Amino acid sequence: MEPSERDLYLHKGCYFVPVVSSPQNIDSLENFEIRNDDTFIITYPKSGTVWTQNIVCLILYEGHRDGTENRTLIDRAPWLEYNLYNVDFTNCPSPRVICSHLPYYLIPKGLRNKRAKVIYVFRNPKDVLVSSYHFYKMLTFMETAKEFDAYFERFLAGKVPSSLWLDHIEGWYAHKGDFNILFLSYEEMKKDLRSSVLKICNFLGRELTEKEVDDVVDKATFDNMKMDPRANYKLLNPTIADTSKGVFLRKGIVGDWKNIMTVAQSERFDRVFKERMEKLPFKFCWDIQEDPQPISSSVEENNV
Repeated sequence: MEPSERDLYLHKGCYFVPVVSSPQNIDSLENFEIRNDDTFIITYPKSGTVWTQNIVCLILYEGHRDGTENRTLIDRAPWLEYNLYNVDFTNCPSPRVICSHLPYYLIPKGLRNKRAKVIYVFRNPKDVLVSSYHFYKMLTFMETAKEFDAYFERFLAGKVPSSLWLDHIEGWYAHKGDFNILFLSYEEMKKDLRSSVLKICNFLGRELTEKEVDDVVDKATFDNMKMDPRANYKLLNPTIADTSKGVFLRKGIVGDWKNIMTVAQSERFDRVFKERMEKLPFKFCWDIQEDPQPISSSVEENNV
């Protein structure tokens, strides 16, 4: 059950990937200098991070929206703890967009002054489990996800990158008062992308014209992102990701867990997660086809 040291290391209660981070790097982030106009996109892995990256960049950067600036998402909205391309954050022009999977207690302490913004995107954890299984199977330096049954047990035990899903979302919600934060549901974004784009615009204080909003919504659809070399992560170094084993943007659907998880596994998942999940204020959608009604997830409700 224990992950190999090649796959993961445990630091301050959270599992990290050793090839692309180190305990020293994680510790150094505590004093990372925050700017008032920074936007942080925080997620548990495979919860819609790249999608939100693209939406926020389309909103904030006209050159990204109209295609006049050819910069990939990983360059335009780099990762904090997994800085694969050694981005010099101090020389990044404002406003910066920064992505992270860190738990609330390891995030730079400057975020707690509530001036910079945090967008936390969550997704139903059964789809997170399945999506992360396919993703980690593609990474050349990880052995965690060779067999689904074994990975299923690791996920339930929190012995995967970013540790236990429940701890991550519970921690961020319990400490929401420390941050200027917006909670968004992946499934709500799937059901009504335009409303979600407008919600993000409002949170970021950006007023776009109707045409600009239309452009953001169009370019942020899964099919268009998958074809966009700036957004599809196909340019990742082959030493990191073996694209013969999968793609970064795979399906982007709600309910894919039903295609791989057995009934027994689904029931076991519920036994492990259900009680704590019911204490969270969020409604989780497990299958859009079976739950077509909009999810109530206003800024006010999410931040109560």
